[in-house]
Amino acid sequence: MELELERYYYPEGTNGILRYGGLKVCYTIELPWKGNERNVSCIPEGRYALAKRYSERFKWHIEIRDVAGRSDILFHPANYALRELRGCIAPVSELSGAGKGSGSLKAFGLLKRLVYKRINAKEDVFLIIKCGTHGKYEYH
Repeated sequence: MELELERYYYPEGTNGILRYGGLKVCYTIELPWKGNERNVSCIPEGRYALAKRYSERFKWHIEIRDVAGRSDILFHPANYALRELRGCIAPVSELSGAGKGSGSLKAFGLLKRLVYKRINAKEDVFLIIKCGTHGKYEYH
């Protein structure tokens, strides 16, 4: 299984559209691009394996593996990248600004069910991150 994240970069944060099989799963928010610097930048574009992971803080969530120069990069709920993320990706139901959204718990639940179903079936799951090709994504 491959999920595709199409990103749009802004100085205040990174927005994206996460798709599976060409269909939108949810939107995403991340920190702005700052050269892959820990805790202040989104991760580089590329192809990453996804895995189930548990922590006391986030309970069951999704780990993004083998990010060069980074560790503990996750998909987890958040609605404001600059306040709630340190390099991770947050699924959101709606975008409200650069690096801002709403309905993250709902969007994360949908994504987690989709990914966990495939992982539980012993299928490899990958995330492909690329730059958006259709110009800037305008949010409401």
